[in-house]
Amino acid sequence: MIILSNEPRVFPKVVSQYRSLALDCSPHSIYTLLLSFSCSATSMASHLCPVTLSPAPQISLHPVSAYYRRGLFSAARFNEPSRGTLILLFSNKFFGPTMSTFSKFSCSNSLTNPLVETGVLFSVFQEIGLGYEETQMLFANHPDLAIISLDTLRHRVRSLQSFVGFDRLALLNLVVKRPNVLAATEVDDLICFLRDEFEGQINQAQIKRLLSNTEPRFFVGFDQKVKLLLNRGIPREKIIHVLNNVNLTKALCYRSVDEINRTIDFLDPFDGINLIIRRPAIINYDLDNQLIPRTKFLTELSGGDVDSTGKVLRKLPAILSYRVEHVEGHVEFLRSFAGLNDREIFRIIMVFPSIVSASRERKLRPRIEFLKDCGLNSDEIFKFLIKAPLFLGHSFHENIAYKLVFLVKIGYEYRTKDLAMAIGSTTRISCENLQKVIDLFLSYGLSCEDIVVMSKKHPQVLQYNHTSLGKKMKYLIEEMDRDIDELLAFPAFLGYKLDDRIKQRFEEKISKRGTRMSLNKLLTVSSERFARKGKKASEKLMQ
Repeated sequence: MIILSNEPRVFPKVVSQYRSLALDCSPHSIYTLLLSFSCSATSMASHLCPVTLSPAPQISLHPVSAYYRRGLFSAARFNEPSRGTLILLFSNKFFGPTMSTFSKFSCSNSLTNPLVETGVLFSVFQEIGLGYEETQMLFANHPDLAIISLDTLRHRVRSLQSFVGFDRLALLNLVVKRPNVLAATEVDDLICFLRDEFEGQINQAQIKRLLSNTEPRFFVGFDQKVKLLLNRGIPREKIIHVLNNVNLTKALCYRSVDEINRTIDFLDPFDGINLIIRRPAIINYDLDNQLIPRTKFLTELSGGDVDSTGKVLRKLPAILSYRVEHVEGHVEFLRSFAGLNDREIFRIIMVFPSIVSASRERKLRPRIEFLKDCGLNSDEIFKFLIKAPLFLGHSFHENIAYKLVFLVKIGYEYRTKDLAMAIGSTTRISCENLQKVIDLFLSYGLSCEDIVVMSKKHPQVLQYNHTSLGKKMKYLIEEMDRDIDELLAFPAFLGYKLDDRIKQRFEEKISKRGTRMSLNKLLTVSSERFARKGKKASEKLMQ
């Protein structure tokens, strides 16, 4: 009996022994013969000659992928077998009346000659990019390929090329990595389902990853799991988005229907279906080891407030992608360095959940240290971060540093609470908008000192859109006939809506009362009180 081992160096010994039996055969032909029929080595030895080979050489075939890594498989190697080699492989001289392994292939009813069958078979694999020797090794390592018909094989190859979009090299890599994609019926079922149900809307790259990373046996029930997602509430128009943005192997193939149901049930209190639609990768995560511990940590931090936890998840579903240890590290940092308690930390997370993605050392520490240097205590730091949470996320060099320099230049003192409040008020606008706001004030005759005075009274003036500010200031001077200096007394004027508040009240006051009123009284009183005053003024005029 000939036993094949994984040591290629023993092949010369075997070749020399077999050449003694067939002197007209080349070593290459005998090498090919051994690889092709390693699965039935005992039968081969008995047909070759009743000669006992001692010691028995140990030769076994590596998996195809191993040959590929060693360079034996190459898209550039398309050597056709010589006619002499084929005759050698299928001649009675070596095999007598016994049919060879390759004659088992049901290539076509019209192909009855084993040589013709084999030639057609090799041509199909040559189209993929496999040479003669590589094809023989492929079938030697995966005998299940021998039971599929040539028509089935061709259909599978065409499906992978046309529907999935595999080019020649990609298909070669797939076959080398997972040869059973050519034989498994589950592959046809998967392709038919995706084609018929979604009409090519699933990204080809997504299907390629699925086929490359998943054993075909895990495709069983794929259609049922997709339909489960539809039945649980994901709209049909959104299912494409979900399938294109998940790891299909993890989320569906490796999960049972019950596991998927459990995951959706767990997420239900947090508006789970919308979470999945917004962040499909959520269903990639393991329920028991990832989703439950991460959600539990946030819920405990909130003091058991499930609704507030849901608000955090809905605001940033990606927060579930962070390990508990990671979020816990941020919480502990805010406790120890900023002096915040859990209630305050959770409120900051509610306002700005992306804080968990900010580097503790590169972003959080220097920014909180700046607030401390400006004289803010723990309570003031909390209030600052609630009002200006983006301060923790902006780039220092491209945003914060530029604004700090600009504010210091117009008169703010460095390392003061006023400067901290000013930088907080500018976090929602760009550096370009801040500069245009300052230029606008200067163009109307206000000095830098005036701007600082206004912004200290009403810090929001620095964060308003410069175009909107320009319209209000123009209306104030040209239509209301007011002096620009009135803004110094009441800068909050710039925060009211021009059409819905400023124009409406000014025009009504002029038409019914005819008296001059301060900007503060004109705009700050409630709508009900303003209406009552207007009614009384009208009655006096009528008397």
